[in-house]
Amino acid sequence: MKFRTLRARSAARLRPAAPRLALLALAAGSACSALSQTAPAGGELLAQNLRAPSLAETVVAATRSPQPLTDLVADISVVDRETIESSGATGLADLLARLPGVEFARNGGPGTTTSVYLRGAESRFTAVFIDGVRVDSQATGGAPWESIPLGLIDRIEVLRGPAGAVYGSDALGGVVQIFTKRGEKGTAPYVGAGVGSHGTAKVEAGISGASGTVDYALGLERENSTGFNARTVSTQNPDRDSYRSTAGHARVGVQLNAAHRLEGTLMVNDTNSGYDNGLGKDDRSLHQMHALGLNWSAQWSSAYKTRLSITDSRDEYETRPSPYLSDTRLRGYYFQNEWRQGPHLVTAALERREDRLENAPIDAKRSQDAVALGYGYNAAGHTVQLNVRHDSDSEFGGKTTGSVAYGYAITPQWRATASVGTGFRAPTLYHRFSEYGVATLRPESSRNAEVALRYAQGSSTFSATLFRNRLTNLISFAGPGTCVSDYGCYANTARAEYQGVTFAGSHRMGDVTLHGSVDLQRPRDLDTGKQLARRAKRHATLGADTRWAGWTLGAEVQASARRFDTVANTNVLGGYTLLNLYASTRIARDTTLLARIDNVADKDYQLARTYATAGRTVYVGIKWAPQ
Repeated sequence: MKFRTLRARSAARLRPAAPRLALLALAAGSACSALSQTAPAGGELLAQNLRAPSLAETVVAATRSPQPLTDLVADISVVDRETIESSGATGLADLLARLPGVEFARNGGPGTTTSVYLRGAESRFTAVFIDGVRVDSQATGGAPWESIPLGLIDRIEVLRGPAGAVYGSDALGGVVQIFTKRGEKGTAPYVGAGVGSHGTAKVEAGISGASGTVDYALGLERENSTGFNARTVSTQNPDRDSYRSTAGHARVGVQLNAAHRLEGTLMVNDTNSGYDNGLGKDDRSLHQMHALGLNWSAQWSSAYKTRLSITDSRDEYETRPSPYLSDTRLRGYYFQNEWRQGPHLVTAALERREDRLENAPIDAKRSQDAVALGYGYNAAGHTVQLNVRHDSDSEFGGKTTGSVAYGYAITPQWRATASVGTGFRAPTLYHRFSEYGVATLRPESSRNAEVALRYAQGSSTFSATLFRNRLTNLISFAGPGTCVSDYGCYANTARAEYQGVTFAGSHRMGDVTLHGSVDLQRPRDLDTGKQLARRAKRHATLGADTRWAGWTLGAEVQASARRFDTVANTNVLGGYTLLNLYASTRIARDTTLLARIDNVADKDYQLARTYATAGRTVYVGIKWAPQ
């Protein structure tokens, strides 16, 4: 698997309620030992590359401008298409949880309410983009992780740490950039199918290519599952909670001339999943999502280029027969200017975001206008990145964020970095205009500082990142106040701190590649001192894979210490350890067979209290893709 790390909802969802092997082995072994002493350990899988990243490989998550990995100071991981396909992951969150610093929680099986935590930060504190289109819910806050189809994704970039000075609202914990496939010269069709445990069946097909000035990529995916009993408590139906998803994407580009390119992108998904709403009450969650973008990029000179984007996204969530409907729509306009001269990169951007929420009786909207400036320098072993941004919100006024980052190449293999930055999240429209909302809510704000040491030589990598992110003005549900409800109101009453250290590494030893990560963290409420819900203080991964007789064989161990299901730390979610096995081989020139067993020991564990997990699962798939 090729995870590359930069060098060395139920119906009630809206109700308030090293460098070498020795270092790698030492880090992973110590963590797993510590985990096993607290509970039946468990956690989130790996996040390091099986091969050194190409020096020419570029990422956009750090600055929204393409930059080589070696020019960045930010803490970034990259997941490519080969890794996605070989992972056998059932969803996007499952895959991301194999990266350093990432955990997730889900209320049942695929298609149900899912939260992703970057470095312990709340799910709503991660800004998520699909081909540059921001996706978010103005009801629950945060991206609809359960409705983003993993099978249509070509590449993922994960930035850990606040990025408000680049992205504006939402990016207090990090950024996830998701990209679909772009057509290349020739024609490349594919067809795939697979079956698995719990009556899972999946089919996919697509085609991509380029001819003359036009490139294109189209894909469709359909997945069904009879599911499993996600609520094993006496107050819920002892039945299977089924799931089905239909998704598609399209990406078409036209190279108008050597300097100008137009591109349109679209991803859609329609999911229908079951959940228990009491004895004799089986409801369906209907979730529709789309992300639509139109982009024009222009290279005006060897030094100066621009990019103009118009984007539109929608997140509609409905339950039946229990009546509930929430509809979030986001419209975005982004104009970025880049000037490169030698080791210098200067960026200036204008951005407008328009949000709307329909959630009866709510029908509300707001807008944010922003200006952002950035400066980057990379030469003689020194890297500097400076960013500042001002957002003006139609509801709460202005907010300025900034960041300063510095990196120094101690040797060709070792590099040290340090950064500080701020971020914010505007109150959701539900926070503001529901019966629990108040007009005086302020943005949730963060201040982050981190230092890192990274090593990379050949196939060996190691990194250690120490971070602390403090949040203020957190919105929580408080007692009665100035809102309409007598039950209680939202208020800026909470504070939190996410601090910890992440170790990650990989090393090739003969025909075997080892990789692993360890997270030691303290996600806590600063007012009560208690551990934040559904996040562990320790989680780790360790994996190995090799090639033998034409097969790629691999094993992964995921481990996590105990967590609490509530902010009061009253309900314990036990720690766990999972073993996953996978294998793939070419059975014909253009045909690949993939098999995977997750949770080999059939470990019984929970990611959310009273919600079961799938147990041992098996998946076998076949894919035809002419080379």
